[in-house]
Amino acid sequence: MLNNHNSQPLEVEPGAFTPLPIPEGEHKLQSQYCLWYSRRGPGKQNHNFDQNLKLIGRFGTCEQFWSLYSHMVKPGDLASHSDFHLFKMGIKPMWEDEANKFGGKWIVRLRKGLSSRCWENLVLAMLGEQFMVGEEICGAVVSIRFQEDILSIWNRTACDQAVTNRIRDTFRRVLNLPAGTAIEYKAHNDSIKDHSSFRNTDVFVR
Repeated sequence: MLNNHNSQPLEVEPGAFTPLPIPEGEHKLQSQYCLWYSRRGPGKQNHNFDQNLKLIGRFGTCEQFWSLYSHMVKPGDLASHSDFHLFKMGIKPMWEDEANKFGGKWIVRLRKGLSSRCWENLVLAMLGEQFMVGEEICGAVVSIRFQEDILSIWNRTACDQAVTNRIRDTFRRVLNLPAGTAIEYKAHNDSIKDHSSFRNTDVFVR
């Protein structure tokens, strides 16, 4: 979604990727994270994604996360064509980033009204390292669209089927998806080729 068709590097705010100090007595997360927000006008192909991308906050402890999260607008209350991107610190929410370029993402399409609960479940699972795939998880995105909302979880290695299958099964479990819900995978390399985040995916139903 945040691929940059002009191949210009995404300008990151100074200090965005500087590790945070961990206050004494707080519960350190395994990774530190950056939370980004973006919005584009419906129907417009926007070539300057970095200009739409805003860093909302950073955190490295449970306490810092809840302080940020409790003041945030929930996904279900966002305007259409808005996205939250929660990525490990140092990873830009772009297909071409060094950590993402050989990876891909699992996608679930949700009917309206489910995105806030499902996003919270996904974020907590990611922060709590429930996916059990080492450093494979890069980040998660919630995308608010006109007729549906879309959750995705990004990983580093699209060609490692054992890893992607484990992520898929955990993704399905933490979202408590009904049997028969379609879950889709798309390599970022394919997204770069067809300039699309959510079209031409591989669909799995179980």
